[in-house]
Amino acid sequence: MAGHEHHHHLSLCFCDLMRLLWSLVVPCAYLSLLLTLVLLLLLLGIRLWLQSRRKARRALDDGPAVAFFHPYCNAGGGGERVLWCSLRALMQRYPGISFVVYTGDQGVTGEQILDGARQRFNITLPRPVTFVFLRHRMLVEAGSYPHFTLLGQSAGSMFLGWEALTAFVPDLYVDSMGYAFTLPIFRYLGGCKVASYVHYPTVSTDMLSVVRERNPRFNNADFISRNPMLSAVKVVYYCCFALLYGLAGSCSDVIMVNSTWTLGHILALWRAPNRTSIVYPPCDVRAFLNIPLEEEEEDEEMEEGWEELGRELGSGEEDGEVGGGGGGGGGGGDRKSHSIVSVGQFRPEKDHQLQIRAFRKLLDRKGDGPGGRESLRLVLIGGCRNQEDEERVLMLRGLCQELGVSDRVEFKLNIPFEELKRELVNATIGLHTMWNEHFGIGVVECMAAGTIVLAHKSGGPKLDIVVPHEGRQTGFLADSEDSYAAAMETILALSPSARLEIRRNARDSVERFSDQEFEACFLSATESLMSKLER
Repeated sequence: MAGHEHHHHLSLCFCDLMRLLWSLVVPCAYLSLLLTLVLLLLLLGIRLWLQSRRKARRALDDGPAVAFFHPYCNAGGGGERVLWCSLRALMQRYPGISFVVYTGDQGVTGEQILDGARQRFNITLPRPVTFVFLRHRMLVEAGSYPHFTLLGQSAGSMFLGWEALTAFVPDLYVDSMGYAFTLPIFRYLGGCKVASYVHYPTVSTDMLSVVRERNPRFNNADFISRNPMLSAVKVVYYCCFALLYGLAGSCSDVIMVNSTWTLGHILALWRAPNRTSIVYPPCDVRAFLNIPLEEEEEDEEMEEGWEELGRELGSGEEDGEVGGGGGGGGGGGDRKSHSIVSVGQFRPEKDHQLQIRAFRKLLDRKGDGPGGRESLRLVLIGGCRNQEDEERVLMLRGLCQELGVSDRVEFKLNIPFEELKRELVNATIGLHTMWNEHFGIGVVECMAAGTIVLAHKSGGPKLDIVVPHEGRQTGFLADSEDSYAAAMETILALSPSARLEIRRNARDSVERFSDQEFEACFLSATESLMSKLER
């Protein structure tokens, strides 16, 4: 009997609770509608305020303005070359439009930034550009978010974008660095037309596969890859983030991507095929193509002539030993020193550790004899964006000491264009190790300079760059320490004439990545937006 009364009491309590909740439905609905209305009115007020600021600015400047969002415009990498070439092309085509660059660089002036572009990229803008210096770039720094880095950086980019928008309201906003979450802010709050140039998708299906397969990489920590529960949580996190990323990116009126690999991911995520096109990034191939390869061919023929004369004079035994190290006539090439050059910013995804470890294995293979260790050097060329990159260089120097190769490895940071050109022209091998590199401007520059490229067997190098040209080989691909070391040994063992043939093929193939091709494609992609600004 007592149990029956207890059950009846619980039923009454449950019914009372349901009646209470039902009585709150209507007030909650009204409150939600009220809050939604207040939010919409607030957003509308912000939009009207920003548009009034744009109208006042246009009346003062007497013309429309285009703004590029590039917080690291002084970094000196391939993305920055896209920025300066884009500005140069638009300035020449549209003389009545002013241009602005949002940058987070501190401690430099606009003149110093432009001077750096001249030194590093050989690019001079035909007209002045206005710089808006943002104070909170640390919001998009990966180091600010030890956990949930993608989410933190994306949220931070929205705040940084808001700072940029309130500092200057443009007519056309171009995200040239991949901060997709700034696009809806400029489109819906600023009332701007928006365009984007995507170098690398913030999240991709490849990243999901790395987590699903519990594969430790720079973007998947060991403690996560070892734990199936954490890996499952991270997959869900990536899927949710990919959905938000796709919604933000789809706000763009014009979408440009830098490679076939990036195109596939952006089409899958942003789902805007009619607004998306490939615009290969600009590579300064002209500066390298002006250097004839025939001169080196003549030098090699002269070397072979002296070698033949030496055999006639009875020194063929020594030459045979050297030639044996080269394998199949490569001795003439192995007598001189060879430099292996890597070009790329010192970011974790560039995987400079793989380069150093593979180089160590190459030195072990070559030994200490003629044409061995003392004839080889690895030159790591790149830009440092911040303190984190500088610390990474120190770590890499420590790795060189640990592996005993510090005497054969050089670091060249933030060097001017002429020095970069000199290093590439004198190099035998151009090395690239980034997994799923979105494109690879450094790879193209190496090919144009006449080095034999050894790139990672993935991403842009595999799909767009190191591909047969008219059926002829243009370079080599690898994907592990052993395969890189073996490929470098194979390249060094080739005869000078065989190396020259590959270099010629590579040079013939890089015209499609020239500055002129980029400018034509970029202007074509943005013409629909730019023509509306001039009206």
